[in-house]
Amino acid sequence: MIKTEYYKDLTKMNTFGMKVKARCFVEYDSVADLVDIEFEELARPVLHIGGGSNLLFTDDFKGTVLHSKINFIEILDECHSVPETPSQEGLGPSPYPGVGKCPLHTDGISSDELVLVSVGAGVVFDDFCDWAAKEGLWGAENLSYIPGEVGASAIQNIGAYGVEVKDIIHKVYCYDTLEEEFVSFSLEECGYGYRDSIFKKPEIKGRYIVTHVVFALSREAKPQLGYGHLRDAVMAAAGGSDESRITPAIIRKVIIKIRKEKLPEPSVMGSAGSFFMNPVITKEHYLKIEAAAKAELGADYKVPHYDLSDGTVKVPAAWMIEQCGWKGKRSGGAAVYDKQPLVIV
Repeated sequence: MIKTEYYKDLTKMNTFGMKVKARCFVEYDSVADLVDIEFEELARPVLHIGGGSNLLFTDDFKGTVLHSKINFIEILDECHSVPETPSQEGLGPSPYPGVGKCPLHTDGISSDELVLVSVGAGVVFDDFCDWAAKEGLWGAENLSYIPGEVGASAIQNIGAYGVEVKDIIHKVYCYDTLEEEFVSFSLEECGYGYRDSIFKKPEIKGRYIVTHVVFALSREAKPQLGYGHLRDAVMAAAGGSDESRITPAIIRKVIIKIRKEKLPEPSVMGSAGSFFMNPVITKEHYLKIEAAAKAELGADYKVPHYDLSDGTVKVPAAWMIEQCGWKGKRSGGAAVYDKQPLVIV
């Protein structure tokens, strides 16, 4: 079903809670509905949104806002087959007419342990993480409680606690609004980088609408606990030092607790979550920062940083913002969150 509304209130559709309206709002339930939308007739500009967690509306939107309600989670044949073409009907629980061989190989996990899961673009991403944890499937647990929807996760390459969504994506299925056909992008074709993908490039931005994403999860335990003090918190939650007792559900519970302590609930205080990118700089640039910090804070001061494999250095944006005295700073109705400087509220 396609639902069209005019002068739609978007207050609850953006996590900043900006009180704005869209001239036209179109929401669709299936790929069949998506095909039926007359894109050439839509009021311009056209903006496709997910959960509204990467948006700051400063005024009413003069064009058309699109939103997907394609909502399903389906386990495919466990890594022995993978859909090649999405069905244009999209009316049943499975949106594929056929399957092909799965060419997937992932970091020492045997294909017998891999589980391909197809998820509709309109599924709330954290609902998918919750489902995966309850199924005992590994891979998505570190990404728990990130706001937004599955379609947007594949565009933004969301990440947290040492994991990026690209680490579990197998294929992204889209509708090409220019050629009016369905296409798919392999992991390599998505061109993922730090909070980046091919879908964000100016030359194609807005052309492809994600219909569903196939994730590659695992039944083999692969806990990713190298970020900060995550291991200590997870081991404490598991009740000891035996790593075999760790489950995806335990890691998910710990990460949700950490995120709730650091980030405001959008329903209580409008925000876009943690959205600053950590700067990646040259080693030479980092050494200048380190020298300045030691001169001001003492020779024993250790600047937080992460040495990357290509010789560059990632410096936490939160640390830099706090060093500049901006943690908790307020200007009118906007402020840097006093518990986490990566968040504007």
